[in-house]
Amino acid sequence: MARLTKTLVPLVSFGLAVTAWYAVSLLLLSPQRRFLLPPPHAVLTESLADPAKLEVMLRALAVTARVAVTGLAVSAVLGVAIAVLMSQTKLIERVVYPYSVVLQAIPVLAVVPLIGLWFGYGIGSRTIVCVLIAIHPIIAMTLFGIQSVDGNLRELFALGRAGRFRTMLALELPAALPSIMTSLRTAAGLSVTGAIIGDMFFAQGRPGIGTLLDNYRARLQSEDLLAALLLAGLFGVLVFAFFTAAQRITTGGWHAAGR
Repeated sequence: MARLTKTLVPLVSFGLAVTAWYAVSLLLLSPQRRFLLPPPHAVLTESLADPAKLEVMLRALAVTARVAVTGLAVSAVLGVAIAVLMSQTKLIERVVYPYSVVLQAIPVLAVVPLIGLWFGYGIGSRTIVCVLIAIHPIIAMTLFGIQSVDGNLRELFALGRAGRFRTMLALELPAALPSIMTSLRTAAGLSVTGAIIGDMFFAQGRPGIGTLLDNYRARLQSEDLLAALLLAGLFGVLVFAFFTAAQRITTGGWHAAGR
């Protein structure tokens, strides 16, 4: 019964969403204004079912996916490293952590022009936008996980004369793994968002899905715009699902967050 419920609930939710989409498009919008929200079947027949259009969108999505994955990988390495450094002494935490908060607080759109001036308007700048958006949750949650290690376990390692490096590798990082995996799930979605924003502002190089979204918006190609949005959303869901599965594999056997 529980498995049946898990299957039915998403299906019912999807059906309600499609029904609401049809209701707004066909009942609330007049035919002259229906271009604002074409019905689902129009998006399918006019855009997704067209092999030429779909190929262009999938190629652009592949570019965005590479940028998002690269940005997430850089964010993960830097974020965990910075959190480890901050956990070693309060002085480093007090010096570095405010800058992490500032990165999260400043709207990325306000920084995008500077990134373009400093680093150009290519793929590298798109990756930098991803890192700026995604790194703070990794720093914050990794630091929280390390600082939340049981004090009795720390004393046990101290009695065994374990140094800082051994304590970090054998105790603190494994104990912080659920927090790290949760931060990666959060940062994965943010990285996809950053890649799409980067596509819109940095047009040099191969176009990403964000570039297509901007072009479709300017040309009022509503069916193509919605189709590209659906593909981008599907990619974001797949990335989130990947890290959810990774969390279950790495922590599901011993921590509630992975179950």
